[in-house]
Amino acid sequence: MGIEEDIAVLERVPSFAVLGRDALRILAIGAENRYVRSGEILFSAGEPADAGFLIQDGSFTLKESAASSESQAVIARRGTLLGEFALLKEMTRPMTATAAEPSNVLRISRGLFLKMLEGYPDAAQRLRGHIAGRAMRTSEEIRRLGATLAPDAKPT
Repeated sequence: MGIEEDIAVLERVPSFAVLGRDALRILAIGAENRYVRSGEILFSAGEPADAGFLIQDGSFTLKESAASSESQAVIARRGTLLGEFALLKEMTRPMTATAAEPSNVLRISRGLFLKMLEGYPDAAQRLRGHIAGRAMRTSEEIRRLGATLAPDAKPT
């Protein structure tokens, strides 16, 4: 894929869409395109996570470990960003990602992502707002779920 095609794929990810085209151009130029064969492990649970992977084509099976049963697996398809938090902080991979079919991913290193945010403070501010909004929505969903599960509980 060319730079413009990579930018178009990046724009479809909500967390990236808020960054703006100039910031996405930096990511597209610095990111690594990688082909992953069917059955190949992209990353394993417990490994240090130093990058995020955007699935451009194909799909991946995500499991807590390579030995987990299929019933515990989640399928991630085109347009999914794997390892979003790894772009922002040091952590270990919580899941193992195995290609379910021949796939192409865009690898975005944490270093590249953080340098882009330094160079585009407006993009960093928009991303912060986006993440804060997601956290607030998640908190509200948890509150509603808690009220549903424990209808006699008094609101706090």
